[in-house]
Amino acid sequence: MKFLILIAAFLLCAGPLSAQIPAAPPAANEESAHYGWAAVLRVDPVYDEQPAAADAAAAPQQECWEEQVPVGAGSGADAGSGRRTVATMIGAMVGGLLGNQVGKGDGRRAATVAGVVAGGVVGNQVAAERPQYTTQRRCRPATVGSTPGPRHVVAYDVEYRYRGEVFTSRLAYDPGDRMRVKVSVTPAE
Repeated sequence: MKFLILIAAFLLCAGPLSAQIPAAPPAANEESAHYGWAAVLRVDPVYDEQPAAADAAAAPQQECWEEQVPVGAGSGADAGSGRRTVATMIGAMVGGLLGNQVGKGDGRRAATVAGVVAGGVVGNQVAAERPQYTTQRRCRPATVGSTPGPRHVVAYDVEYRYRGEVFTSRLAYDPGDRMRVKVSVTPAE
């Protein structure tokens, strides 16, 4: 039993002694490095300078867009007169039919006339208050050099912070909000 206690005591003492022995220095060509995470501060895409020949040939000769315009916008004051006339006639007919349902004899005739007049006025006002629009495609000649062809991203200039210092690098990808960095330390000579 004493023998087991002596072996256990020896093993307990030998552990700390081995921890105090310095490790062998790394080989001269071996790089001591570790990895960390850096916060990305800014990412700027880098574009190619000249569009490809196929892109330049496919450049549009016109600039076109869709635009909402009032119906009959080119004809001035007469633009909505046809629509207003139709709305006035429909309003007068509906008003006349409703007025004809009221009263008897001369009262019915008076109610019909009043319904025609009131319906015509209401129809005219409704048509005047609700302008109608349509979508038209408008185009104009493109000025030479005003619209460059599509540009392609070829790299990203990345500004990042690691342990309080700011660094910049050009990468082939967008790293996002943070990026993994390799940190190596070498002695100063």
